[in-house]
Amino acid sequence: MLSKNIKTLRKSKGLSQEELAIKLNVVRQTISKWEQDLSVPDADMLIHLANELDTSVSALLGDAMVDDSKNDKDLKVLSEKLEAINLQLAKRNETRIRMIRYILMVICILIILGFIVIALTSNEFMTWNYNNPELAVAGTILHGMSWIFVRIAPFIFIAAVIGIVLTNKRRS
Repeated sequence: MLSKNIKTLRKSKGLSQEELAIKLNVVRQTISKWEQDLSVPDADMLIHLANELDTSVSALLGDAMVDDSKNDKDLKVLSEKLEAINLQLAKRNETRIRMIRYILMVICILIILGFIVIALTSNEFMTWNYNNPELAVAGTILHGMSWIFVRIAPFIFIAAVIGIVLTNKRRS
């Protein structure tokens, strides 16, 4: 709801993301992330954002409050809503990181299996009779694929392992 409100109010004021970003002293990508619900502004930035968009913080958060005064109760409600939004974003990010880690693990397993298959077959296609045009084409394709795999797979494997390590460090 916050993301939609920011976008709607920004457009109603006739501001681009770049113009709003300049007024708030942030980069355009920050505004984009807020509008895509990838992140949320902190409490201070939320107040500045509301001022720039000529609205109240409660309106940005989607509530219609009768009293716009800044008392402790309003700030407590605001902080609770921001905390809830941050928890939702943290859960979403954790799910993405977990999915990326699993994909990287699958890539590592597939590369290991590929090397096992190549080792066990001992490039059997190299002994084929290449006078047969069909076998020549198939053998050439298999040879090219194994040649590329053996040269590229180690780099992909190393990158995947580094990715797994980095996602584990970010998790803890």
